[in-house]
This record gives sequence, C-alpha cells and structure tokens, in this order.
Amino acid sequence: MKKVRWGILSTAGIAQKALLPAFSRAENAVVTAIATGSDLAKANEIAEKFQIEKVYDDYEKLLNDPFIDAVYIPLPNHLHKEWVIEAAKNGKHILCEKPAALTAEETAEMIEVCEAENVLFMEAFMYYFHPQHARVKEIIASGEIGEVTYMTASFSFYLAEENRAANIRMSHEKGGGSIYDVGCYGIHAIRNVLGMEPASVHVHPVIDAKMNVETAAVGHLTFEDGISATFDCSFNAAMRHEYRIHGTEGSITVPRAFRPDNYGGEGMIQLEKGDVVTTELIRGDQYCLEIEQLSQAILNGEKIAPHTTQNTLNNMAVLDACYQSIQSGVTETIK
Repeated sequence: MKKVRWGILSTAGIAQKALLPAFSRAENAVVTAIATGSDLAKANEIAEKFQIEKVYDDYEKLLNDPFIDAVYIPLPNHLHKEWVIEAAKNGKHILCEKPAALTAEETAEMIEVCEAENVLFMEAFMYYFHPQHARVKEIIASGEIGEVTYMTASFSFYLAEENRAANIRMSHEKGGGSIYDVGCYGIHAIRNVLGMEPASVHVHPVIDAKMNVETAAVGHLTFEDGISATFDCSFNAAMRHEYRIHGTEGSITVPRAFRPDNYGGEGMIQLEKGDVVTTELIRGDQYCLEIEQLSQAILNGEKIAPHTTQNTLNNMAVLDACYQSIQSGVTETIK
C-alpha cells in the first residue's frame, strides 16, 4: 500500500505520547523525518525510538525535503500561523494541533495560503474521529430522546501548582489558557453533535492575575431555535471529559468523550429514559483514524480534509467570541 510520508515539526510531548505511536499503527502513513528548533539530542532519541529515518536541526530543512508529503505541527499555539504558512508554501499537506491559531482571522489567512498552494489543511481534533460520536448523532436523529433542548460539555484536568510557572498552558503570549487548551473541545463537540452554530456566548472565567490566563471557565451558548448549551473547562480540577445531551424524552451521556484512549480506545454511551439506563461500548483508535483519514484524502487527491476548514473557522469564531466576552464581561454575538 502506498503511504504518505510525514515529517514532524518539533519534539512536543503530544507528538511523543500520542501521534507518533498512532503513526506506527496507521496503514497508509509513515513518519520519515523529525525536526527540532532547540534540542537535537532529544530529536535523535525520539527518532531512534520510533525508527524515524531523518533528523533535522531546523524546521526549514525538513520543509525543504522533497521526499516529505505532509507535516504534523504540534508547536505552541502562537507559532501555528507562521509554520502552517511555511509548510504550505513548501507544498506540504498539514495536520495542525488545535486550536488552529489564536484568532479566526489568523486561521482564515492560513487556510487561504493552503488553498492557493493546493495542500490540505486539517486541525487535529482527534476526538472527532472516534465512532462513538456518530452513534450519538444517530440516536438523536432517531428521536429516541425526543426533541433536544440542552447540551453540556466538560473537559478538565489538574495542573499542579508547582508546575504552572514553567507550563506553556500558562503563557498568555504563547496562547495559553484553559479555553484554548481544553475548552475548545467542549465547544467543538456541542457544535458538531447538535449540528448547529451558536449565535452568542457569555463566559465566566477564573483568571490567574499573575499569568493573565483563565485557568477555568464556564460558557453559556445560545442557538437561534431556543436550544442552549454550556461548556466548562479547567486546570483546577481532576480529569473529567464528558458531554450530555438532554431531550424531552431522555438524555445521552458520553463519559469518555474526548480521551477514550485512556480506556484502551473504548468509548461509552449511556442512554437514559425514565428509570431505564442502557450502556453501549464502542471502540475506536481516534488518533490513528485521524491520521489514516487525512492520509487517505491526500492519497486520493481530495480538495477537502475529513475535518473541514469551514468547521475549523466556525469553531475559531466561537473562541474569538469567548475571549471577547471575558474582556467585556457581557454576552457576545458570534460572528
């Protein structure tokens, strides 16, 4: 089978822990190069561990390699725009970690360059590829829980106080904050499960005054047909990653919504109607599926990525409005 040849820009933890192992499981993709901007010894160590053929001490050198078809970019949020554009100009297809950029305007610029250079761009919302979410939408469409009226989504983990000062998630200048890091998942899930775009949002944050980032937030989203939703995210609470949809006749809870890989890839859907609760387990390798589906789109010469740029732009518009609401203290219209 023909495989897409991938390069990795940086030795980021997410690449080592999740994506590189997933690439090794993918049938139509292979990592042939890794580049570092700071720690060549670490890059060499990773290359040896994952049997990566080439190691570069500069991102540009990797992008200039004609034998690389696509790149995965797990760089800090504030660097996404620069290196997505550079990769596109070098003819590389792109898988970029979420959030795509710091604003919808930046994201639109990136996508415009990718389209002009005829390369695919995809934001790496890995959870989106787990089959449990398609099953949830199937249950909703069947009418089993009646008319949907409300949805809530949560993603939190505890970031130890002693580790915060050195953690990039706490850097305002580098695109830190709980909404960019984990809140974006809840927003994304609400939009995609409901199949609708919110009209407005009001966010209540917990701000770390010293670091100038929100360590937790609760947001209320409204939709034009009367449905409402809330998301919450936090660095101040134990791991929780779930969403719940409430209908007029029942509810659906997905307690392993974003990190089913923590359970060996096993997702879980709980359907509650009256006094009856039924549980359905669904397996999926979300990181591998993400890689394989984008790689197949590249091999097929497709013009649209499996997770579309329009989906990315719509999610970024909500993030923009969230941060505007934090600044203004009032409800903001999503543009």
